[in-house]
Amino acid sequence: MDSVIEVQRQTHEEIEHLERALYATLSKTQSTHQVRLQNEHKASQLLDRIHARVVALNNLYEDQDTRKAEIDSLSAPPRQDDLSAFYDRLSKIQEHHAKYPDSVVGGFELELAAFVDEAEELDGEEFEQDDPIALLFSGEEGYGKYLDLYANHTTYNNLKHIGKRLAYLQYLDVLLAAQSSTVHTELPKECRLHRDYELYIRALHAYLLSFMKRSQPLIDIESQQREAEQQFNQAWEELGLAEEWEDSKQAKAATGENGESIGIWCTACQKMYSKQTVYDAHLNSKKHIKAAQKQSESDAPPPNPNGPTPTNGAHSVNSNGDSSKASDKNKHRTAALFTHLVSQLLRELASALNDTKSNVERRFSLTAREREQELLEQAKKPPPPTKMPANGEGAEEEEEEERIYNPLKLPLGWDGKPIPYWLYKLHGLGVEYRCEICSDHVYMGRKNFDRHFQESRHAFGMRALGLPNTKHFHEITRIEDALALAEKLKREGRTEIFEQETMEELEDEEGNVYNRKTYEDLKKQGLI
Repeated sequence: MDSVIEVQRQTHEEIEHLERALYATLSKTQSTHQVRLQNEHKASQLLDRIHARVVALNNLYEDQDTRKAEIDSLSAPPRQDDLSAFYDRLSKIQEHHAKYPDSVVGGFELELAAFVDEAEELDGEEFEQDDPIALLFSGEEGYGKYLDLYANHTTYNNLKHIGKRLAYLQYLDVLLAAQSSTVHTELPKECRLHRDYELYIRALHAYLLSFMKRSQPLIDIESQQREAEQQFNQAWEELGLAEEWEDSKQAKAATGENGESIGIWCTACQKMYSKQTVYDAHLNSKKHIKAAQKQSESDAPPPNPNGPTPTNGAHSVNSNGDSSKASDKNKHRTAALFTHLVSQLLRELASALNDTKSNVERRFSLTAREREQELLEQAKKPPPPTKMPANGEGAEEEEEEERIYNPLKLPLGWDGKPIPYWLYKLHGLGVEYRCEICSDHVYMGRKNFDRHFQESRHAFGMRALGLPNTKHFHEITRIEDALALAEKLKREGRTEIFEQETMEELEDEEGNVYNRKTYEDLKKQGLI
């Protein structure tokens, strides 16, 4: 067993080696986004190892008794020149190596070399490995460049009392508006006070926090969240933020004309009833009878939390509503806290949100073949970074090429550059077309809107309604209109046409499914 002083010396040495490895990792050229993110994750892991060793070293220095006993044992006793202590330690070391002959010397150096990929250079072997950083992100996130908020967008549109549902681009605009104010101020108050909103804002906070840790590992997001929580607590107690999250309907129902809380308290059910009729109606319920029997078996009835304990009778009128007001005040505190934390995270991810919106707009302007070509190009490995000349002229030229002038915020083409403005106006990419049959999906441009009637998404929506995807239903986007048109065609005696057109389905080269009649019509027109 090593001495305390030897362990301290070895820990200092390991910290120095880790600091050198950290410097070498951060000083590497970051030619692409993937290389930069890999270096940051590697640097974050090195910082974690340094922190663990610093904590262990600090604990060793604070243990003064063990350290002093070790120094005393190493010091020679007065008036004694023997080496008994030395030989005792030597015998223990020999016994240890005799017991463990296969112990590895210099294990830390081998571990560090494997961590910084020096073991591959020593062996001289080249082999491909799966990138562990790429496994942290989904395909929609694009190696940490974009946010994948489709699931949160669906949950947002399913909130109760939301009013108007938003498309995905409009939902991103709502999140971008959090840079100047609190997020989701556009929602009505009754929607934000509902339980579904609390579940939604919790899920959104969990995803944004996870994405922040994965895409920016060197940022201490935990400390920022703690500071934001402290700011929220101060605003909740001192600045009157709790009044904005108070349910006005419950406050009116629980208070009288003089501001005093009124109601009837049931000691058995532990519940307050605002009216006498409601209280009388619940006395015959199974829940109340069972609770009353359970209360009669106990020694004393439970006290009323909103007033004095009743001495006679099964209920009491609540005359002191201080505790009820406090409970109502903190009822929506969790939803307000996570709303504040999400707003702080969205400010940190403002650039990623802007890139996400640009990427979504760009993908709307691509055809299916162009999207496949883009996926193939992304799958290719980036070329190795070339060495820059010493004068730095090459670096300046590359920086000029990477700068994209896009003041109109046009969608990007397959080459990563903005499409021409005349092409943007020609295809009408600034016009939104919404299709209720396609789960309220929004199509940018008339060309994409006309094409989607023969795509699998629209065909699946028609099949879910039990209708054939024929030319009779072209330009029909509302479910109500589609069902009405189907009833009209049936009344006109076209049921045979329906059965014939939906009996057999054919598939083209791109995977789109049509019935036989539609397939033959499109083939005659040369569209397939």
